[in-house]
Amino acid sequence: MNKSTIEFDRSLLRAIQEASPDAILVVDEQGMVASYNQRFVDLWKLDTEHLRAHTHADGSIAEDKLMYAALALLKDPESFIQRVMELYANPKVKDHCEVELIDGRTIERHSVGLHGDQDHYFGRVWFFRDITEHKLSEAALRDLAWRDPLTKELNRRHFLERANEEHERARRYHKPLGILMLDLDHFKEINDQYGHAAGDMVLQTVCERWRSVLRNVDLLGRLGGEEFAILLPDSDWEATKTVAERLRLSVAEQPICWMEHKIPCTVSGGIAIALAHDKAIKDILLRADKALYRAKRLGRNRMEEQSRTAET
Repeated sequence: MNKSTIEFDRSLLRAIQEASPDAILVVDEQGMVASYNQRFVDLWKLDTEHLRAHTHADGSIAEDKLMYAALALLKDPESFIQRVMELYANPKVKDHCEVELIDGRTIERHSVGLHGDQDHYFGRVWFFRDITEHKLSEAALRDLAWRDPLTKELNRRHFLERANEEHERARRYHKPLGILMLDLDHFKEINDQYGHAAGDMVLQTVCERWRSVLRNVDLLGRLGGEEFAILLPDSDWEATKTVAERLRLSVAEQPICWMEHKIPCTVSGGIAIALAHDKAIKDILLRADKALYRAKRLGRNRMEEQSRTAET
């Protein structure tokens, strides 16, 4: 093969790499970088002056000199390096995974060993693609499926799914679990007097106030209309009652402003705790629901506990 043919082949390979939508890195069997494209430089935010300073006359560069800056972008550089070493030690192993960066991006990584005639190992090629927008779109679609569009809290279906998972965890590890059923008092009158737009704003504001009281691990779901449920992992009787009262006060102590109006609002609630004989989350929700209706009958704006006879 003459020199002009070799130069043509290199130029063609370079053109193919630059035309690729992926960031490409090719490392030979000696661990030297044989080639990479501009998309790779851009994706990993590499310093071109540093690259030029460490590039050999034949165009190769040691991989550690190329990737020094990229490692600083990784959320988990140790796992990244460990997996890379495993792949270099096993040329026939393919890799396809996602890598998270500290700047919020998600990178899809694909790698495969390069083998020629008689299974001769030439090195490994790495492909990287920024899939951040795709991941964000997936998250947005999940939110549409999982969340109530008005309050942005969990919808009925997903709340029950998550609550079942938490109940199973509580049973397995013998952890306490609190459940609250909550219902806004006289909500129909709010809609009738101030309009449905005001009613929507009341629901949103109440959820915001509740969320400021709850922990990140607590689950808040809108079961329908003005009815909500809250699941409190690792929460015993006293802790659950304390949270319930704080939730009640967060609504009752301050009216909700709507245009020139100050709308008074209160909430009634039922409190229940998971018991050893509960086979499903619906059993606990039923007790909390009965306690909620007792709170309504006793005058509203109060929290009632499940019947103590439920424990026997």
